[in-house]
Amino acid sequence: MAKKALCVGINRFKNYASATLNGCVNDANEMKSLLVDYFGFTSNSVKILTNAKATKAAIMTELSKMVNGAIAGKYDALVFSLSSHGTQVPDTSGDEPDRSDEAFCPYDLAQQEDQWHPDHIITDDELNSLFVSLPDKVTLEVYLDTCHSGTGLKAIDFLLQRKPRYLPPPSLDGFLDLESRTLRSFGQLKEKMPLTKKHTLWTGCKSSETSADALIEGKWHGAFTYYYSTELRKSKNTLSKDALLKLIRADLKAGRYTQTPQLEYNATAR
Repeated sequence: MAKKALCVGINRFKNYASATLNGCVNDANEMKSLLVDYFGFTSNSVKILTNAKATKAAIMTELSKMVNGAIAGKYDALVFSLSSHGTQVPDTSGDEPDRSDEAFCPYDLAQQEDQWHPDHIITDDELNSLFVSLPDKVTLEVYLDTCHSGTGLKAIDFLLQRKPRYLPPPSLDGFLDLESRTLRSFGQLKEKMPLTKKHTLWTGCKSSETSADALIEGKWHGAFTYYYSTELRKSKNTLSKDALLKLIRADLKAGRYTQTPQLEYNATAR
């Protein structure tokens, strides 16, 4: 089985020094190690992009190469992992009930007026549009250790050296615009139809939660990625995905994390 993976980790952001994270590069390196050790990938089949190399253009170019290779029959298993800040942008396709799309921050994150610049932000719709073209026989596994929407740090997070992987819209007006969208009438939504494809999506938290960038045993990690790796290595990848998820959730609860990792099958929808 020919395999290809892209692992992205972004601690620093070109235009937002205050948004610096600590564990995302470690996450990317660990994900590559897991893929090589337990999932049959070779070192050369896993591309890593970190910090300044992880621009939107670079990430989307690599993902497009992977998808095109799969369409051409070159690959039948793809993996994409991303550790960075998550954020939100206005929904322009009408497929989100709250009229905002989940989005992910590349190194070159930038704003345009009150919102994020579309050339420098990666939306869930963009990823979906890319992955939806994969042939049915191709397996796709996506790991997103980011926040989906921010509720801010809780007091205990300050004491435990944790930071949410979330950035709000770049201006107050932009934030208020997204907040007000849930109160507007937006007509008939497009129906997203799940595809019968072998796609799996792991996320570090629910859509209403934040994923932690955390200091664990003296080293920074994404809390989800750390416990995913810990339990997978402990079991030597012999557990089902559902059993693994149960253990990860228990570990996070024991560590007083407020995030609940999610696992979805046939995740790609149009």
